[in-house]
Order: sequence, then C-alpha cells, then structure tokens
Amino acid sequence: MNKYERIRAAVAGEKPDKLPYAFWTHLPGIDLDPVKLAETTYDFYKEYDLDFIKTMNNGMYGVECFGCTVDYSEIEKGGVSKIVTTPVNGPDDWTKLEPLSLDNPVLARELKSLELTLAKVKNEHTPVIFTVFSPLTLADKISGKKVLEHIAQGHGDKVKAALSVIADTTARLSARAIEMGADGVFFASQMSSYDKTTDAVYREYGKPYDVQVLAAAKDGWFNTIHAHGTNIMFDVLRDYPVSTFNWHVGESLPELAECFDLSGKCLMGGLERMDITNGRKNELIHQIYTALTSMGGRHHILTPGCVMRYPLDTEMLAFVKKAKDDVEAALRAQGKL
Repeated sequence: MNKYERIRAAVAGEKPDKLPYAFWTHLPGIDLDPVKLAETTYDFYKEYDLDFIKTMNNGMYGVECFGCTVDYSEIEKGGVSKIVTTPVNGPDDWTKLEPLSLDNPVLARELKSLELTLAKVKNEHTPVIFTVFSPLTLADKISGKKVLEHIAQGHGDKVKAALSVIADTTARLSARAIEMGADGVFFASQMSSYDKTTDAVYREYGKPYDVQVLAAAKDGWFNTIHAHGTNIMFDVLRDYPVSTFNWHVGESLPELAECFDLSGKCLMGGLERMDITNGRKNELIHQIYTALTSMGGRHHILTPGCVMRYPLDTEMLAFVKKAKDDVEAALRAQGKL
C-alpha cells in the first residue's frame, strides 16, 4: 500500500499493510515564512517517513489574523508563545470583531504554505490535513483567557457574536483548504476539557460553532478532532462529524479500545509525547504493543497525543518508527496480527 491507501484503510476500518504513523512539531522562526514552512514540513515528513502530513502552522495564526501580537521567543526553549496585545480587553470589545477575508495577510500566508506543501507531495500519494482551531479556543486566546470570565459575568451574547464571526472565518478557511486539495482539517479544540469549563458551557459556547466549522469541511475524508489536554469532554465530542479522533492517550481517558467502541471513529494516538522527549524507549515499546494488541491493527493511526515540543531528540523520533516496525513484526510472526 502507498501512504494514501494505508491511511484510507485505517479510516475505513480495513486492515492496512502496516500500522500507519506520524508526529508533528512547531517550527519557530520558520512558520512565519510560507516557503520555508512548506520546505521544512516536507523535509520533516521525508526524514521520518511519516504516513501523513499534519500542517505545522504557526500556532497563533488564528488570533494573529484578528489583530493580536505574539511573542514566540520561548518556543525553542520548550515553552509556549505568548500574546502581547489583543483587540479584546473587555466585554464590549467582543462586538468589534468582524469576519475576515481569506486575503487577510495572515490567512493568505497559511494557505500559501498549504499550496506549496500540497505541490511537493502531489505525486507521493500522501494525505495532508490542514490545522485549524476551534472558535472558543481562539476566543479564549484573543481575550487573554478571559472568555469564560466574561460569560460568567453575563456577557454571553457579546461572546456569541464574536464566536459567530470567528466560526464564519474559520469555516471559510477550512472549506478553502479542502478545495485546494487538503484531505481534511485537523480541528484543534483546547477548551473542551472539564479542567477548563463545564460540559453545559461547552455545549452552548463551543459545540455549535465547532460543528459549523466542521460542516464547512464536510468534503474532507480525513477530518480529525484534536481534543487537547487532560480530562477531555469525550461525551460531548464523540459524535462530532469527523472520521478521526485524536487526544492525549495515556494522559486522559478514554483508552484506545474504549474510544473506538463508543465513538466508532478511527483513532489517532497511542504514544505519550513526553516519553519520546525524555527518551523512555521501554515505555514507547509498551505503548505500541498495547495499541497493536488492543486494536488489532485496525481503526488506528499511531501518533502522539499532541505536538512534539522542543528540544527535539532526532534519535528518539527515528526510534518511534523502528520500534513500531519491530513490535509489529514480532506480533505478526506469532500470528497475533
């Protein structure tokens, strides 16, 4: 099988020739240049022989386009980017946000990088999914993490007006990415966690806008929900209109087989990213073994639960594929796959 056939088989619940796998990272200092981003993304994919590409967009592009300024200096040290200024400093500012044209310089930059990435893999039969963020995730960042506070203070209608604007822009961006040739969107939801809010709040201020965006991406066959963090709202997310479910397996329930049984979706996960970062080879072998024996090589794409943080250990990144191949070969030899 080629990579496209392998991923399609996993999504369809058929048994691929081998368990597909991938991982991704941030590219600070590169991800603001669409040409360099496409080139580095392609080189990263080739270096580790990944089975699909998740675009490694600038992680703050979804708020930068709405007027936020961002400090990226801590990412290369293993930290996170920080918003320095934002157009939303109080509840009344929510009503000032307006839908953006896809010609917005920031959005155009991300789409240009996607275009270049797709061109590079045009003849390689490799799926590509384009990263977008949930509207409530973007609203939380735009407001300096005060969106829930504003809702609690009684400004829910103002917040919803902004969420509609953000969802409209993100929906059109998602549809354009798929029109360009992306196989789906990687829909990152960072607020759908019981550590952040309640399911009642998320069902009112999160899910309707998420579904709006995903409806615009309906032509993608490889749409993926990324449920970020611990204590995820699995019961809220499991019926989302996507083919694939990605979350921090091992850090947050459900377990692999449980997620498939209750959602029916292809699973993306199984590796704990900090075990890669910290060089824990035995733990990774165990996670691969557990994934293969629990899922039987079906309905599953082996990945970490989230982005690989810096500093990157290239020897450990290469080890992941070797370990996967070795464990898979051992199980096949015993007739267990």
